[in-house]
Amino acid sequence: MGQALWRLPPRQQQQLQEELADQLAESGGGKRDQGRDGGCAQRRAPQHCYSPDIYHLLKTRRGKVQHGFIDLEMLPPELGITILSYLNATDLCLAGCVWQDLGNDEYLWQGLCKSTWGHCSIYNKRLPAGFSYRRLYLQLDEGSLTFNANPQEGIGYFMSKGILVDHPTELAKFIFYTRRLNWKMLRIYLDERRDVLDELVTLHNFSNQFLPNALRDFFRHIHAPEERGEYLETLITKFSHRFCTCNPGLVHDLGLSPDAVYVLCYSLILLSIDLTSPHVKNKMSKREFIRNTRRAAHNVSEDFVGHLYDNIYLIGHVAA
Repeated sequence: MGQALWRLPPRQQQQLQEELADQLAESGGGKRDQGRDGGCAQRRAPQHCYSPDIYHLLKTRRGKVQHGFIDLEMLPPELGITILSYLNATDLCLAGCVWQDLGNDEYLWQGLCKSTWGHCSIYNKRLPAGFSYRRLYLQLDEGSLTFNANPQEGIGYFMSKGILVDHPTELAKFIFYTRRLNWKMLRIYLDERRDVLDELVTLHNFSNQFLPNALRDFFRHIHAPEERGEYLETLITKFSHRFCTCNPGLVHDLGLSPDAVYVLCYSLILLSIDLTSPHVKNKMSKREFIRNTRRAAHNVSEDFVGHLYDNIYLIGHVAA
């Protein structure tokens, strides 16, 4: 990794290579190379015989070749931080036990916070003196675990720590950019907070997406309930209006409306169950799907409905 990230200036690289050649010559390596290669390892030609192995260059500068990993404190700070940025929180804590300055660097913990919880109200606030992103990460992790046990208590914890503001838009953005929340608890919370659900729907952009793919993307963030009911109807209704808003050209060309999209969504869900369920032996044919769908949505063309069937048949369930 170090070789790929750190390129030394040519003059410094040549100087370090010459130091390496001297170390090898003192240990007898120069004689062996000279006997085999005809003087290739002389001081004037190390750049032709040795590639810039940063591992050996750094070790020989300390006086002897050592085995094992490079000590990150010997590298430039930017390179050490770049290497540690690939670690998760647990490994970074362990690395902090060895390299305290690097492992506790605020930029690393800030990156972990924002990569796991993409939006928090506290990110846009003026941070007080002594603020620690490492402590914030632990609070976010604790709040997420609390939410997955009790959604209301979890949101209350975030607000008590100043991490979130009690506003539907802020809560919707937090949910949209977070993947650590249990989908079952999230469904319970959104069913109770319809104002947050409305804001969450508006965060989706379905422009230029085929209807089944847009529905999959929607249910990937807002999981569909396991049974039909008022909440599922609410989700499909909100999705239908948002899809039409994002695709005005498609609505005009195909003659779609929120009501027509609503019917198509229900047809896609039923078709998904029919084609993917092992309990259904007689699968619905393409002709049957077109005929049944056009009875409810008269303005939709047969070709468009046929493409819907092909998408479900090839890709799978829209709410899996």
